[in-house]
Amino acid sequence: MSIQITRRHSFTGHRDSVYTLQKSVDDNLFFSGSGDGMVVLWDMNHPDKGDLIAKLPNSIYAMHYLRERDILVAGHNYEGIHMLDWKNKTEVGSLQLTKAAVFDLQSWGDKLFVATGDGTVIVVDHGRLSILDTIKASEKSARAIAIHSERGEFAVGYSDHYIRVFDLDSHQLKYEYQAHMNSVFTLRYSPDGNFLMSGSRDARLRAWDVNTSYTLAAEIVAHMYALNHIEFSPDSKHFVTCSLDKSIKVWDTAELRLLKVIDKARHAGHGTSVNKLLWTAHQNQLLSASDDRTISCWKINFETPL
Repeated sequence: MSIQITRRHSFTGHRDSVYTLQKSVDDNLFFSGSGDGMVVLWDMNHPDKGDLIAKLPNSIYAMHYLRERDILVAGHNYEGIHMLDWKNKTEVGSLQLTKAAVFDLQSWGDKLFVATGDGTVIVVDHGRLSILDTIKASEKSARAIAIHSERGEFAVGYSDHYIRVFDLDSHQLKYEYQAHMNSVFTLRYSPDGNFLMSGSRDARLRAWDVNTSYTLAAEIVAHMYALNHIEFSPDSKHFVTCSLDKSIKVWDTAELRLLKVIDKARHAGHGTSVNKLLWTAHQNQLLSASDDRTISCWKINFETPL
C-alpha cells in the first residue's frame, strides 16, 4: 500500500499551546481549545477565518460536543465546565466542579463524565447541571475516559499508571490493573468494541482484550516520548497516534502495523509536541494540534496496488 501525505492548511491565531480539538455538527466545522483560554470555531473550507466562541480565564485541556443538544462543553481548568451555545456565542450554564485541571470530558445519555487532576471522575447530569456522583479511585490525576456503551462500561486512565473500568449505570469498579510504566494519557475503544487501546507517557501503545477481562493483547513501543492521543479514521481501518516527540504516526487497525510517519523533516510537520488529533469525515482530512500554537490539516491518501 502506498500512502500519500499532503499538508493542506495551517490554522493560526491561538496565542498558546493548542490542547484539544472537537468535532461539530457539520463535518467541515471543528472547535479548538488552548492554553490562552480561547475556544475557536474553524471551517476547513476557509482555514484563514477563525471565529472566537468564548474566552475563558484559564487553559482549556478538554472539550466535548453534545450533538443532541448542539452544545459545546468546555473544561475550564481550576473552575469546572462551561456550557456554550456556540452558534450564538453565549454561555448557557456553568458548574464549579474542581480546583484542579479538567483533563477529559465524555458523555453517555444524560451523563457527562469529567476527569480531573485530583484523581476524581465527576458524573454530571448535563441537562440539569447537577452532580450525580463523584468517583475517587486514585490520588493521582484522571487523564482520559473511554466509553463502551454496548458493554455498559467506561474506562479511565490515571497518572498512577492504572486503568480502571467502571459500570456505566452504577459507577461501580469492575476492573483495575497497572497498564503502563507511567501516566495513561489516552484511551480509545476499537471501533469493533473488542479492544481498549491505551497510550502513555512511557511512549507505549497497548491493546487490551475486553472479552477476556482486559488482558494484554498487544504492546508496541510507538513513539520516542509520551504518546498523547489516539484517533481512529472514519472508516475504522486506520488510526493515528501523536506524541511529545513531535510526530504523528499512521497505523493499520487490524494488524497494529505502522504505515507512515508524519513529521517536520518529511512533511513540514509540527516543531513541538503534538497534543491532539481529529480525523474528520470532511474529505477524510486529519487535524493535529500542537504546542507550536497551530493546527495542521492533513490529506491522507491510501492507494492499494493493482
